[in-house]
Amino acid sequence: MTAVELENLRKTFTLTQGWGRGRKQTEVVAVDDITLTVPDGQAIAFIGPNGAGKSTTIKMLTGILYPTSGYASVLGLNPWKNRRELAYQIGVVFGQRSQLWYHLPPRDTLELLARIYNLDRQEYIKRRDILVERFDLRPFWHTPVRKLSLGQRMRAEVAASLLHAPRLLFLDEPTIGLDVIARQELRDLIREWNRNENITVFLTSHDAGDIERVAQRVVVINHGRVVLDDKISAMRRDYLGAKILSVRFHDTAPQITLPGVTELKKTEYALKLEVNTRITPIEAVMSHILQAGSVADIAIEDPPLEEVIAHIYSQAAP
Repeated sequence: MTAVELENLRKTFTLTQGWGRGRKQTEVVAVDDITLTVPDGQAIAFIGPNGAGKSTTIKMLTGILYPTSGYASVLGLNPWKNRRELAYQIGVVFGQRSQLWYHLPPRDTLELLARIYNLDRQEYIKRRDILVERFDLRPFWHTPVRKLSLGQRMRAEVAASLLHAPRLLFLDEPTIGLDVIARQELRDLIREWNRNENITVFLTSHDAGDIERVAQRVVVINHGRVVLDDKISAMRRDYLGAKILSVRFHDTAPQITLPGVTELKKTEYALKLEVNTRITPIEAVMSHILQAGSVADIAIEDPPLEEVIAHIYSQAAP
């Protein structure tokens, strides 16, 4: 089964500048002949810089926008012609836009959504209880959304999007603004639902951690065109070989000299290092640091996704 199929999908906008006789119209290409197939049950990361065409593509796939030309099928339906029918089979989460009622608790929002989707009462209760348990909603089940932390709200957002058992889940920056622990918890939950219920996941994110831990495949677009389509394991091998290591010491920070390790910043009690894990494994670097000084705190981060994407573009350039 194919969840998403695109063929030469194109979207242009007309930009008007000036007034009266001096007015000029310019055609802006947002999505430029994208051809893409996503199998049922696959988790795909659809990434690129701001203005690359990600949001426009998603709006066409969910039926919000009509394309200028080309073909699209989502779960066997034309998204802009069968938008109402498609809405019962997809879930959508936007990190900066809420589907939860601001002044109501999650309990009431899920009750309302059950009626919007015409869910059988017994099936709804069964599904609701599973989501409450797995997403740990019980501690704030009766708390108005306006009083929730961002991490709590995002768990409730994703749970609400899964209430009607969608076959395809669109996630746009689902972990934006979350702390490290909340991000990891949400990633694990998304990955669990993808694997256990065979839900197709269409993820956009600027967080390399989201992409590595949730997706099986990555599609990178730039200026509306696909510049990379590969397995996430290949991206990890070819483009995510560097890690950022931040270390604080109880005493004066030592000098670290190892192959593949670059010092980005140094203060009296702290070091920030970039580690090329293809040359020296991160475990070996950490072991060396622990022997070199008294460590107060240590953190491992991925390089900014913008750097990874820039590297991909440089490799893809003719």
